[in-house]
Formats: sequence, structure tokens, C-alpha cells
Amino acid sequence: MNLYTLAAAAGEAPKNQFGFMEAMKEGGPVAWSILAVMIIMSVGTFYIMFTKLFEQNKIMKQYKTVQTSFWRASSLKEGAVKLEKDGAWRQIADDAVKAQEDHGKMTDALESHDYMHGSLRRSEDSINAVLAGGLPFLATVGATAPFVGLLGTVIGIYRALINIGIEGSASIDKVAGPVGEALIMTAIGLLVAVPAVLAFNWLQSRNRRIAELLDSFATDILAYINSNGAVKPSVQAAPAAKPAAKPAAPATKA
Repeated sequence: MNLYTLAAAAGEAPKNQFGFMEAMKEGGPVAWSILAVMIIMSVGTFYIMFTKLFEQNKIMKQYKTVQTSFWRASSLKEGAVKLEKDGAWRQIADDAVKAQEDHGKMTDALESHDYMHGSLRRSEDSINAVLAGGLPFLATVGATAPFVGLLGTVIGIYRALINIGIEGSASIDKVAGPVGEALIMTAIGLLVAVPAVLAFNWLQSRNRRIAELLDSFATDILAYINSNGAVKPSVQAAPAAKPAAKPAAPATKA
């Protein structure tokens, strides 16, 4: 062997036959189908996570208006106008105004109280139902994604065993591809499931906090109506405006 042959052999990079694409090609249509399902689950998880986070942040931001402006109004109708239209707090306030208008139509005081309480409860439940939308998908992904990956794992191990049976030996070049595919499917299943479980628990805890605030707001409104405005929570002071900067004094000539 001459020097030119050695130089040419040294210049050729070894071809990687055990990468991700090679493992997926080894798995065939089944592996690609499982990967497609995993991608759909992952995209759906992050879409729901960000949209629900946006909804929750919007409601929490609107709550500051309730604390600083709503209870300063002289009536519920006037306070409702100060809240953002089509918001969760505006919905409860509007439902409370309607319940207050229907209050005088009830002949029994107990029935009147139960009607207003039920109206506000229905309003809260409808808001909580909207906030909970999409969370079952996260729970389903978190529970099933590892098993979908396990399906790919089982198929990969099955292919490895078939190759061993055909060749009569467990040589690495015959089982590396199917085993690599099996490990990749397991890893993808975990990578999809873990964010879904974390997002579900996090969003669920934030929803519980919002539900507590909604229930407290509805209770305060009910007390306000039944007491003819005598009972209402203390109002937080509005943030003070920053004083305008004074213009710089003109320089005096010597």
C-alpha cells in the first residue's frame, strides 16, 4: 500500500450508520407514525400551555382594577362599567346587576338570596370551565405519551430479536439499529410527557387561585347587594402618579 492510498483512506470520514435518521428508517412506517403522534402531542401541549397562561395573566391583571376602581363606584352598575368588557370580572358584575334587578320580583326573602347566590355561582362555574379547557388534553398526554413511546420500544426490541433469529448471532451491527430505535422512542415519550405533566399541575394550581378570587369577589358582591351597599371590602389606594420633572433652570450669564 503506497502513501497515496493511506492518505486517501485517512481523509475519508467514517459514515455514521447509527444516528437518529438511520434508526427511524430502520423502524419504517411504524416508527414514523409514532413520531408523528408524539410531535402532535408536543405541539398541542405547548400551544395549550401558552394560551392558558395568557388567559390567566389577563384575569389576574384585571383583578387589580377590581381592587382599585370597582368598589369606589356608587353602584354595581357604575362599577361594572369600569371593568374590562368581556372579562371574567365584568361577567360576574353584570350577572350580579341582573340578579339585583330581579331581586325585587321574589316574594320570599330566602328565595331571593338563593336566586342571587345561584346566579353568581353559575357565572363562576362558566368562567372556571373556560379556564379548565384544554387541561384534560395535557393530562391525557402526560398519562399516555410514555406508553406510546413504549410501543415504539417494544417494536424496536422485536425487530432486534428477529434479526438475531435470522442471523443466528447477536452481532452489534444487526441489533444496534432496532435497539437504537427502541431507546429513541422511549426518550421521546418521556420528553413529551414530562412538560405536559408539569404544565397541567402548574396551570391547575393557578386556576385554583383564580377560582378563590372569583368566589371572594362574588361573595363581596352578594353582601353588598343584601346590605344595600353598606357592606363592601376596603378599597386599596390607587398608585400615586409620579411627579413631573421640573424643567432645568436656565443658565445665568456671567
